Amino acid sequence: MRPWLWISGLLAFAACAQPPAMPAGPVTAGPAISLTAVPVLLNTADADQFRVGAFEYAGGIQLSSAETSQLHGLSDLRVMADGRMFAVSDEGSYFTARLITDRQGRLADVKEGLLSALIGPEGKALPTKQESDAEGLAILANGDRLVSFERHHRILLYPAKGGPPHEVPSPKGNFPNNGGMEGLAADPQRGPTAYLVGSEATGEIWRCQLQRGCEADRIIPRPGDYKLVALAPLASDGLAYLLRAWDPVRGSRVSLVITGAGSRVLDQLDLQRPYSVENFEGLTALPGKDGTIRFYLLSDDNFEPSQRTLLLAFDWKPGTENKRLDH
Repeated sequence: MRPWLWISGLLAFAACAQPPAMPAGPVTAGPAISLTAVPVLLNTADADQFRVGAFEYAGGIQLSSAETSQLHGLSDLRVMADGRMFAVSDEGSYFTARLITDRQGRLADVKEGLLSALIGPEGKALPTKQESDAEGLAILANGDRLVSFERHHRILLYPAKGGPPHEVPSPKGNFPNNGGMEGLAADPQRGPTAYLVGSEATGEIWRCQLQRGCEADRIIPRPGDYKLVALAPLASDGLAYLLRAWDPVRGSRVSLVITGAGSRVLDQLDLQRPYSVENFEGLTALPGKDGTIRFYLLSDDNFEPSQRTLLLAFDWKPGTENKRLDH
């Protein structure tokens, strides 16, 4: 199928799939923290580059805070149409903030940061790494949040109106200790309580519903040592997903893949050095100006001083000519 044949459906779905206004989150809002957002280049060797194939770089920042040691390890994010950002960390933190764009609509800053501890079904903060390793975040149509965890593999639903979470259906895959349900996203095409779950270890994807459980859907091709780390459903059974790889010679590499009906690859963004690239694990897709879709990529710094928390924005327009980046 030609990409432009499903543009109208894609854009219509992207516009209606955004969750409505909702309370602050699944936990009591923590204290405000000051944030530092330092602009980063797309290409560290070429300050004038703003495009990779059909993807236009729409700004990026390195995010940090001098007021807390917990703004690290961010593993997934969701961004609302009004600029509100929600993220979880692999140490059991829940982070909210507001994205600031400049006059050209490019990502420029992050403000209004709040950081809290995710709670468990008993109403207390998750006590150990085994229990608190949050990897995926989804927001259902009514504002309820789903958070997937690895090590103790499970998905918890945090009610939009507050209160402790409860466990909901998750795939019964054979997940490694540190390679579980990295991919998690609401699936509004299939109903207000539907969601997708993806395995980092195998690339398998399941379609789930709160009332019906999970069933296997497909397996994402993963070239070489790439692993599946994030999902973003699109219209007409389309899907954007994020693949990540690392080795000591080349460092981090990431591929954002956009597929249409029948899982046909429509376009792909590949990043490795000298591009600004880190251990990206979070992905969100939002409708942008002039028919574009904006993708936000968020990196997990693993609480390591040598790594960074990066938030990058890319605009992509359905139907544009595919131009792959050759490594």
